[in-house]
Amino acid sequence: MPIEVPEIIESDDTRVACDGDGGVLGHPKVYLEMGDQTYVECPYCDRRFVLREGARAH
Repeated sequence: MPIEVPEIIESDDTRVACDGDGGVLGHPKVYLEMGDQTYVECPYCDRRFVLREGARAH
């Protein structure tokens, strides 16, 4: 059985928030910072937030 790839979301900001997008079936809202990287992964649902091409890190 193949493993599903976690969702990838492009962002214009290095600061993002994730709540699992499942309403009551999601997870607590967490705020994530990419820092010097161009991506960050949610520790709950493994979503990957990627800095959109052309956006500048803050």
